[in-house]
Amino acid sequence: MRPGLEVLLAERTELVRGVRVGLVANQASVDGAGRHAVDRLREAGVQLVALFSPEHGFRGTAAPGEGVATTTDSATGLPIYSLYGARRAPDTTQLRALDALLIDLPDVGARYYTYVSTALEVLRAASATGTRVIVLDRPNPIGGAVQGNVLDPAARSFVGALAVPMRHGLTLGELVALGRDELGLTAPLTVVPARGWRRERLLDETGLPWIAPSPNLRRLEALLHYPGTCLFEGTNLSVGRGTDAAFEQVGASWLDARAVLARLDRRLAHGVAIDPVSFTPLRPGDAKYADTLLTGLRLRVTDRRRYDPAATAVALLAAIRAVHPGDLRWLPAHFDRLAGGPALRAALDRGDMPATIVAGWRPQQAAFARRAGPYRLY
Repeated sequence: MRPGLEVLLAERTELVRGVRVGLVANQASVDGAGRHAVDRLREAGVQLVALFSPEHGFRGTAAPGEGVATTTDSATGLPIYSLYGARRAPDTTQLRALDALLIDLPDVGARYYTYVSTALEVLRAASATGTRVIVLDRPNPIGGAVQGNVLDPAARSFVGALAVPMRHGLTLGELVALGRDELGLTAPLTVVPARGWRRERLLDETGLPWIAPSPNLRRLEALLHYPGTCLFEGTNLSVGRGTDAAFEQVGASWLDARAVLARLDRRLAHGVAIDPVSFTPLRPGDAKYADTLLTGLRLRVTDRRRYDPAATAVALLAAIRAVHPGDLRWLPAHFDRLAGGPALRAALDRGDMPATIVAGWRPQQAAFARRAGPYRLY
């Protein structure tokens, strides 16, 4: 299994030979041996002249939503231009100093993650200058399963740039190619595919190293839950930020975990164990229950192939609302951004059955599969 970075240097060096190159990357932009893209490119003689950083920064240490400053890389002396600060895309001056811009970023397989938005903003800016964009593709770390609702295009945002499902099953390169066409972008785009990946393989089945893509997604287990538990960011429940199991648990000071479990529709919670837990968020960064002992629910995947995190999250939200109608509160604008529009919140407020909600997503998923088909590389 070889990521696009290795394929570029072994098979497609003509793309970067003798040209000025920029690189959009972070700490997880490594080869199969864990060597960073900057080192690999420079050792190969690529004329690397600028670096660009997404959310969480080039080293992956900035908190979620925290602005990232433009700085200089101490190891190479190269500028690191921020794409998650005052600007979300390279400016014309930066692009005109380049002949090609490489994007080597880890995606996490969930619609909410901002790296595809960053890649598309790069493509949008490059469309104005004609700068070539080259995506060095990587496997989808949680595989090719497609689950959850499809975002309403009217609800597009930086945490939902494309009309794709919550768990989209695509790689970053496939998403960018789809987005280029659907958003009408014109920048020259090349996707260098990974070699040896099959869609049913998760990251720990590829032999590639695990490097946390961001501070609160510390384990592959967290990534498997993230397409579902991220929805709780749009409520007054904690998702475990400030603990060692962020996005693997949810909780609140008022939650009756056993009553919620008794009300849970287990038909939507296959392949996952859900147990009562207590946890205390320390400096969570989301203004939820700092230094407060919470009761909650801990999720553990027991069968990766059967688990549907989006369906499980809907079942949990419905059960929590039924048990705690006066305590559960939406953060409406944020929840709707994450949920791809107001439809899910409205259905839960009406008391629609979780199974009915999830069944209603199937036509959307089928239509998405048809749209995505021409862009699948694996």
